[in-house]
Amino acid sequence: MNPVVPFTDLAAMTREIRGAVDQGWERLLASSRFIGGEAVEEFEQAWASYCGAAHAVGVANGTDALQLTLVALGIGPGDEVIVPANTFVASAEAVVLAGATPRFADVSPRTLLLTPDDLDAAITGRTRAVIVVHLYGQMPDMDALRRTADRAGVLLIEDAAQAHGATWRGRRAGSIGQAGCFSFYPGKNLGAFGDAGAVVTADADLAKRIRSLRDHGRVIGSHYRHDLVGMNSRLDALQAVVLTAKLRRLDAWNEARQSIATRYRAAFAPGPLRMVEDEPGARGVYHLAVARVPDRARVQQELTALGIETGIHYPIPCHQQVPYQRFATGPLPVSEAASAEVLSLPIFPHLRDDQVARVAEAVLETLAAREVQLV
Repeated sequence: MNPVVPFTDLAAMTREIRGAVDQGWERLLASSRFIGGEAVEEFEQAWASYCGAAHAVGVANGTDALQLTLVALGIGPGDEVIVPANTFVASAEAVVLAGATPRFADVSPRTLLLTPDDLDAAITGRTRAVIVVHLYGQMPDMDALRRTADRAGVLLIEDAAQAHGATWRGRRAGSIGQAGCFSFYPGKNLGAFGDAGAVVTADADLAKRIRSLRDHGRVIGSHYRHDLVGMNSRLDALQAVVLTAKLRRLDAWNEARQSIATRYRAAFAPGPLRMVEDEPGARGVYHLAVARVPDRARVQQELTALGIETGIHYPIPCHQQVPYQRFATGPLPVSEAASAEVLSLPIFPHLRDDQVARVAEAVLETLAAREVQLV
Protein backbone atom coordinates (compact mmCIF):
# COMPACT_ATOMS: atom_id res chain seq x y z
CA MET A 1 0.00 0.00 0.00
CA ASN A 2 1.32 3.45 -0.95
CA PRO A 3 2.13 5.85 1.89
CA VAL A 4 -0.34 8.66 2.49
CA VAL A 5 0.23 11.96 0.68
CA PRO A 6 -0.22 14.48 3.51
CA PHE A 7 -2.25 17.64 3.14
CA THR A 8 0.69 19.60 4.56
CA ASP A 9 4.04 18.88 6.21
CA LEU A 10 5.21 21.48 8.72
CA ALA A 11 8.04 19.25 9.93
CA ALA A 12 9.86 19.55 6.60
CA MET A 13 9.90 23.34 6.84
CA THR A 14 11.02 23.18 10.47
CA ARG A 15 13.95 20.94 9.59
CA GLU A 16 15.06 23.43 6.95
CA ILE A 17 15.32 26.36 9.38
CA ARG A 18 16.07 24.48 12.62
CA GLY A 19 19.71 25.63 12.82
CA ALA A 20 18.83 29.32 12.49
CA VAL A 21 16.04 28.98 15.06
CA ASP A 22 18.34 27.22 17.53
CA GLN A 23 20.89 30.02 17.22
CA GLY A 24 18.26 32.72 17.62
CA TRP A 25 16.73 31.03 20.64
CA GLU A 26 20.14 30.70 22.29
CA ARG A 27 20.66 34.45 21.94
CA LEU A 28 17.17 35.13 23.25
CA LEU A 29 17.54 32.80 26.22
CA ALA A 30 20.77 34.54 27.12
CA SER A 31 19.11 37.96 26.99
CA SER A 32 15.82 36.87 28.66
CA ARG A 33 13.96 39.56 26.65
CA PHE A 34 10.87 37.44 26.02
CA ILE A 35 8.39 40.32 25.56
CA GLY A 36 9.35 42.95 23.01
CA GLY A 37 13.02 43.75 22.66
CA GLU A 38 15.49 43.28 19.84
CA ALA A 39 14.05 40.04 18.43
CA VAL A 40 10.60 41.55 17.91
CA GLU A 41 11.98 44.80 16.51
CA GLU A 42 14.21 42.89 14.09
CA PHE A 43 11.28 40.94 12.72
CA GLU A 44 9.00 43.97 12.52
CA GLN A 45 11.58 45.84 10.47
CA ALA A 46 12.22 42.87 8.20
CA TRP A 47 8.50 42.21 7.66
CA ALA A 48 7.74 45.87 6.89
CA SER A 49 10.55 45.92 4.35
CA TYR A 50 9.42 42.64 2.77
CA CYS A 51 5.83 43.88 2.41
CA GLY A 52 6.89 47.26 1.04
CA ALA A 53 5.36 49.07 3.99
CA ALA A 54 6.84 51.73 6.26
CA HIS A 55 5.71 50.11 9.51
CA ALA A 56 4.96 46.65 10.90
CA VAL A 57 3.49 46.01 14.35
CA GLY A 58 3.72 42.49 15.75
CA VAL A 59 0.64 41.24 17.60
CA ALA A 60 -0.56 38.00 19.15
CA ASN A 61 -2.52 36.61 16.20
CA GLY A 62 -4.25 37.50 12.94
CA THR A 63 -7.69 38.06 14.46
CA ASP A 64 -6.22 40.62 16.86
CA ALA A 65 -4.48 42.27 13.91
CA LEU A 66 -7.86 42.91 12.29
CA GLN A 67 -9.59 43.97 15.51
CA LEU A 68 -6.80 46.31 16.56
CA THR A 69 -6.73 47.90 13.12
CA LEU A 70 -10.48 48.53 13.18
CA VAL A 71 -10.34 50.02 16.68
CA ALA A 72 -7.29 52.14 15.82
CA LEU A 73 -9.18 53.53 12.81
CA GLY A 74 -12.03 54.56 15.09
CA ILE A 75 -14.48 51.98 13.74
CA GLY A 76 -17.02 50.68 16.26
CA PRO A 77 -20.69 50.79 17.28
CA GLY A 78 -22.98 52.14 14.58
CA ASP A 79 -20.49 51.43 11.80
CA GLU A 80 -20.71 48.72 9.13
CA VAL A 81 -17.72 46.86 7.73
CA ILE A 82 -18.14 44.90 4.50
CA VAL A 83 -16.72 41.36 4.63
CA PRO A 84 -16.89 38.68 1.92
CA ALA A 85 -19.01 35.74 3.09
CA ASN A 86 -16.48 33.29 1.64
CA THR A 87 -13.73 33.57 4.23
CA PHE A 88 -12.60 32.13 7.54
CA VAL A 89 -14.89 33.34 10.31
CA ALA A 90 -12.15 35.47 11.93
CA SER A 91 -12.64 38.15 9.25
CA ALA A 92 -16.18 38.76 10.51
CA GLU A 93 -15.39 37.95 14.12
CA ALA A 94 -12.93 40.84 14.36
CA VAL A 95 -15.61 43.27 13.18
CA VAL A 96 -18.01 42.17 15.91
CA LEU A 97 -15.26 42.24 18.54
CA ALA A 98 -14.52 45.84 17.54
CA GLY A 99 -18.18 46.71 18.19
CA ALA A 100 -19.10 47.23 14.53
CA THR A 101 -21.54 45.35 12.29
CA PRO A 102 -20.36 43.01 9.52
CA ARG A 103 -22.19 43.39 6.23
CA PHE A 104 -21.63 40.34 4.07
CA ALA A 105 -20.89 40.50 0.35
CA ASP A 106 -20.83 37.79 -2.29
CA VAL A 107 -17.77 36.90 -4.37
CA SER A 108 -16.66 36.18 -7.92
CA PRO A 109 -17.62 32.72 -9.25
CA ARG A 110 -14.20 32.53 -10.92
CA THR A 111 -11.87 33.53 -8.08
CA LEU A 112 -14.19 33.27 -5.04
CA LEU A 113 -12.81 36.69 -4.02
CA LEU A 114 -14.50 40.05 -3.55
CA THR A 115 -15.17 42.08 -6.70
CA PRO A 116 -15.80 45.82 -7.15
CA ASP A 117 -19.43 45.10 -8.08
CA ASP A 118 -19.93 42.96 -4.95
CA LEU A 119 -18.41 45.75 -2.87
CA ASP A 120 -20.50 48.46 -4.48
CA ALA A 121 -23.71 46.46 -3.95
CA ALA A 122 -22.99 46.06 -0.23
CA ILE A 123 -22.17 49.71 0.57
CA THR A 124 -24.73 51.60 2.69
CA GLY A 125 -24.79 54.95 4.41
CA ARG A 126 -23.27 53.31 7.50
CA THR A 127 -20.32 51.67 5.73
CA ARG A 128 -16.98 52.77 7.18
CA ALA A 129 -14.63 50.11 5.85
CA VAL A 130 -14.24 46.99 3.74
CA ILE A 131 -12.06 44.03 4.64
CA VAL A 132 -10.70 42.63 1.37
CA VAL A 133 -9.67 39.03 2.01
CA HIS A 134 -6.83 37.55 -0.05
CA LEU A 135 -8.25 34.07 0.40
CA TYR A 136 -6.22 30.96 -0.52
CA GLY A 137 -3.17 33.21 -1.02
CA GLN A 138 -4.70 34.97 -4.05
CA MET A 139 -5.40 38.69 -4.53
CA PRO A 140 -8.43 40.26 -6.26
CA ASP A 141 -8.41 43.35 -8.49
CA MET A 142 -7.04 45.75 -5.90
CA ASP A 143 -6.97 48.78 -8.21
CA ALA A 144 -10.68 48.51 -8.96
CA LEU A 145 -11.56 47.74 -5.35
CA ARG A 146 -9.55 50.73 -4.16
CA ARG A 147 -11.31 53.01 -6.66
CA THR A 148 -14.71 51.76 -5.54
CA ALA A 149 -13.83 52.20 -1.86
CA ASP A 150 -12.36 55.67 -2.40
CA ARG A 151 -15.37 56.80 -4.40
CA ALA A 152 -17.63 55.83 -1.48
CA GLY A 153 -15.31 57.22 1.20
CA VAL A 154 -14.74 53.73 2.59
CA LEU A 155 -11.49 52.60 4.23
CA LEU A 156 -9.85 49.52 2.69
CA ILE A 157 -8.26 46.98 5.02
CA GLU A 158 -6.45 43.91 3.68
CA ASP A 159 -6.93 40.57 5.39
CA ALA A 160 -3.73 39.00 4.10
CA ALA A 161 -3.66 36.15 6.62
CA GLN A 162 -3.20 33.61 3.81
CA ALA A 163 -1.24 35.75 1.37
CA HIS A 164 2.32 36.24 2.64
CA GLY A 165 4.27 37.44 -0.40
CA ALA A 166 1.37 37.57 -2.88
CA THR A 167 1.37 40.54 -5.25
CA TRP A 168 -1.05 42.68 -7.22
CA ARG A 169 0.73 44.24 -10.23
CA GLY A 170 4.02 43.99 -8.36
CA ARG A 171 2.77 45.38 -5.02
CA ARG A 172 2.88 43.04 -2.05
CA ALA A 173 -0.20 42.01 -0.13
CA GLY A 174 -0.73 44.33 2.82
CA SER A 175 0.78 47.41 1.19
CA ILE A 176 -2.23 48.68 -0.77
CA GLY A 177 -4.95 49.45 1.80
CA GLN A 178 -4.89 51.59 4.93
CA ALA A 179 -3.42 48.52 6.63
CA GLY A 180 -2.62 44.89 5.94
CA CYS A 181 -3.35 42.26 8.59
CA PHE A 182 -1.44 38.99 8.79
CA SER A 183 -1.68 35.75 10.72
CA PHE A 184 1.40 33.64 11.34
CA TYR A 185 -0.53 30.57 12.48
CA PRO A 186 1.81 27.55 12.08
CA GLY A 187 0.18 26.30 8.87
CA LYS A 188 0.48 29.62 7.02
CA ASN A 189 3.07 30.22 4.26
CA LEU A 190 5.03 32.12 6.92
CA GLY A 191 4.12 30.36 10.14
CA ALA A 192 5.29 30.67 13.72
CA PHE A 193 5.59 27.85 16.26
CA GLY A 194 2.26 28.97 17.73
CA ASP A 195 -0.08 31.93 17.33
CA ALA A 196 1.32 35.23 16.05
CA GLY A 197 0.28 38.10 13.79
CA ALA A 198 1.18 41.55 12.49
CA VAL A 199 -0.23 44.73 10.96
CA VAL A 200 1.64 46.61 8.23
CA THR A 201 0.84 50.17 7.19
CA ALA A 202 2.27 53.31 5.61
CA ASP A 203 0.49 55.44 8.25
CA ALA A 204 2.85 56.30 11.12
CA ASP A 205 0.02 57.53 13.36
CA LEU A 206 -2.00 54.36 12.79
CA ALA A 207 1.04 52.20 13.59
CA LYS A 208 1.68 54.18 16.77
CA ARG A 209 -1.92 53.77 17.89
CA ILE A 210 -1.86 50.01 17.25
CA ARG A 211 1.41 49.72 19.20
CA SER A 212 -0.33 51.32 22.15
CA LEU A 213 -3.56 49.33 21.82
CA ARG A 214 -1.72 45.99 21.64
CA ASP A 215 0.01 46.80 24.96
CA HIS A 216 -2.87 47.74 27.28
CA GLY A 217 -3.16 51.23 25.77
CA ARG A 218 0.19 52.28 27.23
CA VAL A 219 1.79 55.55 26.27
CA ILE A 220 4.77 54.56 24.16
CA GLY A 221 7.89 54.65 26.33
CA SER A 222 5.96 54.59 29.61
CA HIS A 223 5.08 51.57 31.73
CA TYR A 224 2.30 52.94 33.90
CA ARG A 225 0.60 55.64 31.81
CA HIS A 226 -2.36 54.43 29.77
CA ASP A 227 -4.10 56.80 27.35
CA LEU A 228 -6.29 54.19 25.62
CA VAL A 229 -8.37 51.17 26.55
CA GLY A 230 -6.23 48.53 24.94
CA MET A 231 -5.65 44.79 25.16
CA ASN A 232 -2.82 42.36 25.67
CA SER A 233 -1.81 41.30 22.17
CA ARG A 234 1.97 41.34 21.98
CA LEU A 235 4.12 39.25 19.66
CA ASP A 236 6.31 36.93 21.76
CA ALA A 237 10.02 37.27 21.11
CA LEU A 238 10.28 33.49 20.78
CA GLN A 239 7.89 33.59 17.84
CA ALA A 240 9.70 36.58 16.31
CA VAL A 241 12.91 34.52 16.22
CA VAL A 242 11.12 31.73 14.33
CA LEU A 243 9.52 34.15 11.88
CA THR A 244 12.79 35.91 11.15
CA ALA A 245 14.43 32.57 10.36
CA LYS A 246 11.55 31.47 8.13
CA LEU A 247 11.26 34.79 6.31
CA ARG A 248 14.59 34.09 4.62
CA ARG A 249 13.01 31.03 2.97
CA LEU A 250 9.57 32.45 2.20
CA ASP A 251 10.14 33.39 -1.45
CA ALA A 252 11.63 29.98 -2.27
CA TRP A 253 8.77 28.22 -0.48
CA ASN A 254 6.21 30.33 -2.34
CA GLU A 255 7.84 29.53 -5.67
CA ALA A 256 7.54 25.83 -4.85
CA ARG A 257 3.83 26.28 -4.12
CA GLN A 258 3.34 28.17 -7.40
CA SER A 259 5.05 25.38 -9.32
CA ILE A 260 2.80 22.75 -7.74
CA ALA A 261 -0.32 24.78 -8.53
CA THR A 262 0.78 25.11 -12.16
CA ARG A 263 1.11 21.33 -12.44
CA TYR A 264 -2.30 20.79 -10.90
CA ARG A 265 -3.87 23.21 -13.37
CA ALA A 266 -2.24 21.46 -16.33
CA ALA A 267 -3.35 18.02 -15.12
CA PHE A 268 -6.96 19.06 -14.56
CA ALA A 269 -7.42 21.35 -17.56
CA PRO A 270 -9.40 18.84 -19.69
CA GLY A 271 -11.70 17.51 -16.95
CA PRO A 272 -14.74 18.44 -14.87
CA LEU A 273 -12.68 19.56 -11.89
CA ARG A 274 -12.15 23.33 -11.88
CA MET A 275 -9.31 24.98 -10.01
CA VAL A 276 -10.25 28.35 -8.55
CA GLU A 277 -8.98 30.96 -11.01
CA ASP A 278 -6.42 33.72 -10.48
CA GLU A 279 -7.24 37.36 -11.19
CA PRO A 280 -5.17 38.69 -14.13
CA GLY A 281 -2.54 41.00 -12.65
CA ALA A 282 -2.23 39.00 -9.44
CA ARG A 283 0.54 36.58 -8.50
CA GLY A 284 -0.74 34.29 -5.81
CA VAL A 285 1.22 32.24 -3.31
CA TYR A 286 -1.17 29.30 -3.03
CA HIS A 287 -1.60 28.90 0.67
CA LEU A 288 -4.28 26.51 -0.52
CA ALA A 289 -4.84 24.71 -3.82
CA VAL A 290 -8.62 24.89 -4.10
CA ALA A 291 -10.77 23.13 -6.67
CA ARG A 292 -14.52 22.94 -7.17
CA VAL A 293 -15.76 19.38 -7.53
CA PRO A 294 -19.21 17.88 -7.93
CA ASP A 295 -20.30 15.33 -5.33
CA ARG A 296 -17.52 16.49 -3.01
CA ALA A 297 -18.23 14.16 -0.09
CA ARG A 298 -17.88 11.08 -2.26
CA VAL A 299 -14.80 12.40 -4.06
CA GLN A 300 -13.12 13.27 -0.76
CA GLN A 301 -13.98 9.86 0.70
CA GLU A 302 -12.51 8.04 -2.30
CA LEU A 303 -9.35 10.17 -2.28
CA THR A 304 -8.91 9.33 1.40
CA ALA A 305 -9.20 5.64 0.52
CA LEU A 306 -6.47 6.18 -2.09
CA GLY A 307 -4.18 7.75 0.51
CA ILE A 308 -4.67 11.41 -0.48
CA GLU A 309 -5.35 13.85 2.36
CA THR A 310 -7.57 16.82 1.51
CA GLY A 311 -9.32 19.69 3.31
CA ILE A 312 -12.38 21.93 2.92
CA HIS A 313 -11.97 25.72 3.11
CA TYR A 314 -14.72 26.57 3.98
CA PRO A 315 -17.86 24.41 4.27
CA ILE A 316 -20.15 27.09 5.77
CA PRO A 317 -20.19 30.72 4.54
CA CYS A 318 -19.90 33.29 7.33
CA HIS A 319 -23.44 34.62 6.91
CA GLN A 320 -24.79 31.11 7.57
CA GLN A 321 -22.78 30.54 10.75
CA VAL A 322 -25.07 30.66 13.80
CA PRO A 323 -23.62 33.77 15.53
CA TYR A 324 -23.60 35.75 12.27
CA GLN A 325 -26.99 34.86 10.78
CA ARG A 326 -28.46 37.97 12.43
CA PHE A 327 -26.24 40.10 10.20
CA ALA A 328 -27.32 38.39 6.94
CA THR A 329 -29.38 40.58 4.63
CA GLY A 330 -30.22 37.96 2.00
CA PRO A 331 -28.86 35.01 0.03
CA LEU A 332 -25.34 35.12 -1.37
CA PRO A 333 -25.58 32.48 -4.10
CA VAL A 334 -21.95 32.25 -5.22
CA SER A 335 -20.59 31.80 -1.71
CA GLU A 336 -23.34 29.32 -0.87
CA ALA A 337 -22.77 27.22 -3.99
CA ALA A 338 -18.99 27.23 -3.57
CA SER A 339 -19.20 26.07 0.04
CA ALA A 340 -20.69 22.77 -1.14
CA GLU A 341 -18.02 22.20 -3.81
CA VAL A 342 -14.63 23.52 -2.68
CA LEU A 343 -11.95 20.92 -1.99
CA SER A 344 -8.37 21.76 -0.99
CA LEU A 345 -5.66 19.49 -2.39
CA PRO A 346 -2.23 18.83 -0.84
CA ILE A 347 0.16 21.74 -1.32
CA PHE A 348 3.27 22.62 0.64
CA PRO A 349 6.84 23.53 -0.37
CA HIS A 350 8.28 20.06 0.14
CA LEU A 351 5.60 18.14 -1.77
CA ARG A 352 7.58 15.95 -4.18
CA ASP A 353 6.98 15.70 -7.93
CA ASP A 354 5.92 12.08 -7.62
CA GLN A 355 3.42 13.03 -4.91
CA VAL A 356 1.96 15.81 -7.08
CA ALA A 357 1.57 13.32 -9.91
CA ARG A 358 -0.05 10.82 -7.58
CA VAL A 359 -2.58 13.38 -6.33
CA ALA A 360 -3.48 14.35 -9.89
CA GLU A 361 -3.84 10.72 -10.98
CA ALA A 362 -6.01 9.91 -7.97
CA VAL A 363 -8.29 12.88 -8.59
CA LEU A 364 -8.69 12.05 -12.28
CA GLU A 365 -9.30 8.38 -11.49
CA THR A 366 -11.98 9.28 -8.95
CA LEU A 367 -13.73 11.69 -11.30
CA ALA A 368 -13.58 9.24 -14.20
CA ALA A 369 -15.19 6.55 -12.04
CA ARG A 370 -17.93 8.99 -11.17
CA GLU A 371 -18.59 9.73 -14.85
CA VAL A 372 -18.92 6.00 -15.58
CA GLN A 373 -21.42 5.65 -12.72
CA LEU A 374 -23.49 8.55 -14.07
CA VAL A 375 -23.65 6.97 -17.54
